[in-house]
Amino acid sequence: MTIDLTALGWDAGRAAALGRRPDHRPGRVARVDRGICTVLAADGPVRASLGGGVLAAAAGDLTRLPCAGDWVLLGTWPDRRVTVEAVLPRRTALVRRTAGRQASGQVLAANLDAVAVVEPVHPTPDLARIERLLAVAYESGARPLVVLTKIDLAPDPGAVARHLGAVAPGVPVLAVSAEHGTGLDDLRPEVAPGRTLGLLGRSGAGKSSLVNALAGAVVMPTQAIRGSDGKGRHTTTWRSLVPVPGGGALVDTPGVRAVGLLDGAGGLDRAFADIAALAAACRYADCAHTVEPGCAVRSALRSGELTARRWESWCRLQREVTVESRRRQARLAAERRGGRRDGRRRPTRPEPPVSPGGF
Repeated sequence: MTIDLTALGWDAGRAAALGRRPDHRPGRVARVDRGICTVLAADGPVRASLGGGVLAAAAGDLTRLPCAGDWVLLGTWPDRRVTVEAVLPRRTALVRRTAGRQASGQVLAANLDAVAVVEPVHPTPDLARIERLLAVAYESGARPLVVLTKIDLAPDPGAVARHLGAVAPGVPVLAVSAEHGTGLDDLRPEVAPGRTLGLLGRSGAGKSSLVNALAGAVVMPTQAIRGSDGKGRHTTTWRSLVPVPGGGALVDTPGVRAVGLLDGAGGLDRAFADIAALAAACRYADCAHTVEPGCAVRSALRSGELTARRWESWCRLQREVTVESRRRQARLAAERRGGRRDGRRRPTRPEPPVSPGGF
């Protein structure tokens, strides 16, 4: 079995890294199971363990461990054992904050060209969840879009898609039905040769069904929705890269119950570009949007241009990012002083709890 790596995104820029290590061969990680990687190489899929250099790099930063979508360099030993000897620099990375006080990052997928926030139209799309996931998608560096699934269960899916325009300003909103094949042609350009589309959403949102429909085969297990609340059951429990016939790839992520934001505010500003624009129009650059005169945000709230729900969603996510930024700064300061690697110190007072965003 041979694999066309260029169809999966291998290009001259990545080949330059290989030129410095001619004794290695490239491949793309399809899946990671307890430290063992399934890698798509030119001569077919191979199972590879982690080499010493990769393990050493990950000892100081777990985000440097290979994940689905990574391009890696493989070494083959005299006993025919294959190891991942290097992870090539990521062009994009979909990262969420892990639970716990340390609040480190977990890379869900790498080298995505686009990230689709997948949300079912039935029974009702969760607007706050879409906003949160769009912030994560923007922060990844990939192009975000919203995919509304199971539109065959909604009386007027077009109206739902138009309504989401206010929640996802400037983001394409595609309405699809994997079961009936509706709307898939609008999504196929995102998995053209050399391109990779990542799917992000809760369990039962229809991600696995989308993968199967676009791949033209059953490559991901699916389960029927529950009749009582219209929610799907949990199916995918791992992150997996799936090549698409004709070129391109999909990365299906497990259904996430919580996606916490790290301390990067760039993704949040882009997901809430309408609020960022209003804040920039305030009279004072440091406006707190409470009692200051000339506040464009409060004016928009009064006129109805900005809904209270969306403003409250922004405030909640902004507080989360602020707390994470403080934690990161404290952790780095402790490391510079020779403190613990995770940056935890005995606090003088407890920090306020921050939810990672339960769904």
